[in-house]
Amino acid sequence: MKTTRHFTRIFLAGAALALLSAEPCLAKEVKSVGISVGSLGNPGFVIMANTATRLIHKVNPGAQVTTVGYDYDLGKQFNQIDNFIAAGVDFILLNPGDPKAIAPAIKKAHAAGIPVVAFDTAAEGADANVTTDNVMAGRISCQYIADKLKGKGNVIIENGPQVSSVIDRVNGCKQVFAKYPGIKVLSDNLDGKGSRDGGMAVAQGYLTRFPKIDAIFTINDPQAIGTALAAKQVNRSDFFITSVDGSPDMEAALKDPGLSMIEASASQDFYAIPKVAVQTGLGLIAGKKPEKQLILIPSSLVTRQNVGAYKGWNAKHDD
Repeated sequence: MKTTRHFTRIFLAGAALALLSAEPCLAKEVKSVGISVGSLGNPGFVIMANTATRLIHKVNPGAQVTTVGYDYDLGKQFNQIDNFIAAGVDFILLNPGDPKAIAPAIKKAHAAGIPVVAFDTAAEGADANVTTDNVMAGRISCQYIADKLKGKGNVIIENGPQVSSVIDRVNGCKQVFAKYPGIKVLSDNLDGKGSRDGGMAVAQGYLTRFPKIDAIFTINDPQAIGTALAAKQVNRSDFFITSVDGSPDMEAALKDPGLSMIEASASQDFYAIPKVAVQTGLGLIAGKKPEKQLILIPSSLVTRQNVGAYKGWNAKHDD
């Protein structure tokens, strides 16, 4: 089984690299693109949107790229898609608020002849979905916990908004913990809202309810940092934290002795995701369908030991 998983990861990485180097024909025809992301207050979404915009402008400097945040309000995202359709965009890059509920809006775009590429999280009915291998990310982040605890301890899975990426990360984490009878999951269903404030709020509840916690897995870096800050407020240092993102804030946290309880984060490649999404969209308007509807970008674990060598979200790339 180890050999198969290893081969799968290499295959996924190779597929992503192949897509990065592919240039769709007739891509110069792009004139207008709409991008809808979860929140423009989230630095990851801002980086991905900016990268997508830069790559679109490389193909056509005059292309109009409109980026909006729906702030996790599905009704707002429906309205944004309606506006993109009315504006006659060539394709839509969509970070969907709900993998299934967004399907009618995607159908409406298709009816108008507009392809939709979902990125970061998947969407039912999208022409393609480009995401981190989120099951893998949750798995490697929680394997770190299981290994450090030697298979025994009280742990918490700090959940988040129920988009596909979060669901997959939690499922990957649960797959790991299920292998260890000595690991007790104290909580796995509280929503930290994907934010620092949300992570702090739910962590305050954990710290009141549970006198013994050995580790907490949070579904993203903002929640991890909020959880660590909540622990500092009440002088709790009996547990450690892992998460998913590999964000610039997490890079700083992993180098900060004052946040030593944060120990690891499974990375997301926020350069590869928008690049593959843009090139897939350009291919679609040129009449080229992607070979697969789901394109997974591999994740790797960033720790206090290897963070110095980590090339993160703000690393410069040659487009």
